[in-house]
Amino acid sequence: MQTSTGEVRIVRHYAASADQIWRAWTDPQALMRWFGPSPETIATLAEIDLRVGGRYRIAFQSPDGEQNQVAGEYLEVQPQQRLVFNWAFHTTPERVSRVSITLTPVADGTELTFVHDRFVDSQARDNHERGWRAFFQQLHHYMEAL
Repeated sequence: MQTSTGEVRIVRHYAASADQIWRAWTDPQALMRWFGPSPETIATLAEIDLRVGGRYRIAFQSPDGEQNQVAGEYLEVQPQQRLVFNWAFHTTPERVSRVSITLTPVADGTELTFVHDRFVDSQARDNHERGWRAFFQQLHHYMEAL
């Protein structure tokens, strides 16, 4: 069911170590502090089995009470360097896509390259792009507060 309908690519620079950014994505307590599209979103669950073949599950609730949950399997785990995992919302488990995060040390911090691909269609890609742009605003605020 997966097709090649493009990708969402986001590149961000953080004045933080690769380890700090890695923990933001892989430590359940850290993830729950920023994961969501707005400051009013409440992360209600973060379960992470950080190993190739391990699974994760993240739940969050929007201010209007809407519940969302994503889950998947880790495909690649290179601490402080690269993380690749499947991605599917609980409401559409058949729509599995892939997220890749690459951390590259630079002179004054770390560059994060985020790629989400293997979407079922272009509408799914566009919806995820809107969502990830909002999520990255929350990650930005979290990283600034460290």
